[in-house]
Amino acid sequence: MKIRGGDLDLVEYEFVSFSPGENLRTLDLKKEYRLEPVSGTVMVRAPARIHLSVLDMNRFAPDRPGGGGIGFAIQTYCTAEVACTDSGIEIDYTRGPILRHFAEVFRDVVGYTGGFRIRARDHAHAHVGLGSTSTILIAVANALNAAVGSPLTQDQLRLLLGSNFVEETEEGNVAFGFETGVGPAVSTYGGMAVMGDELTLVYRRPFAEGRSVYITIPPSDVSSAGEKEFDLLMNKARNLDYRDRELKSYLILMDLVPALERGDLRRIGDVIWEMEFRGSKRAEVEHHGFEIYRYMAALRDAGFEFVGMSSVGPSIAIVTDRSRDDVESLLAGMGLKIAIATRVDNDGLTIRVEDGR
Repeated sequence: MKIRGGDLDLVEYEFVSFSPGENLRTLDLKKEYRLEPVSGTVMVRAPARIHLSVLDMNRFAPDRPGGGGIGFAIQTYCTAEVACTDSGIEIDYTRGPILRHFAEVFRDVVGYTGGFRIRARDHAHAHVGLGSTSTILIAVANALNAAVGSPLTQDQLRLLLGSNFVEETEEGNVAFGFETGVGPAVSTYGGMAVMGDELTLVYRRPFAEGRSVYITIPPSDVSSAGEKEFDLLMNKARNLDYRDRELKSYLILMDLVPALERGDLRRIGDVIWEMEFRGSKRAEVEHHGFEIYRYMAALRDAGFEFVGMSSVGPSIAIVTDRSRDDVESLLAGMGLKIAIATRVDNDGLTIRVEDGR
């Protein structure tokens, strides 16, 4: 596939798939660990995420995680259950290849020679911008880790996951995907996070405590996954980020972070709204047509404090002090409805062990 970032930036990228368990990226984490497998089942619950914007899509690709970004965790959850077995990897999940691949990465890094029994359940809103893949993977990663005695830290887990982030293919293989690190960071720690390049967690803070989050999913006949997503992110979005990446970074450092420190939801919403028209975020919104802008503008004009499209969409998140009736009434007039009513998760994932005796 061809990637164009600017007039003088045109390269070919071979989108290669492979079997789960191949092309393992162990970073510098592979060494001898003291493993203490638990006798019961480890159960992890991880919050999904709203991904508000990448900072610079020229700094990431399927073979290079990063690019920076901002996002927050919501009280909509994916779960994972893991138990140690004598050998093999048993998986109870509809998207088995992505879990099998990371399980093989993890076993290779920590030197675990036994097996795993894995059961996972996501939030059932796939490929609409709510991070089902990254959330289920970070839940499974933490469950695998806890099941053998927690040899890795949570930061090491999210870095290992980011470097081995994959999506499944139609043939049952996997291919490296796009990963900024926003999802695993906010799923792990909760709140809103600002990520720098190379999966670096720059800033995290509780966000919108006590406020409601409403998510509407406008109809769209445009795919937000696979080759369509690849073409969007690696062509038009890169070109626009060449122009606006400095402005987006400035808005985050000089406006968004101070507003988060003050807990000023309206000012936070103003900054996010400005970013909806800048760089790669503009490409993501326009990917679904200008109707998405019309929906969001109507919500802003009605006085809702915070409105933003998540990831490559088409999900729109509304964060507000106002009532559900107010939100439903306005959405109904646009032919939309509330798909998820929730709040921000400011605590992050939880881990517990159910005794197997």
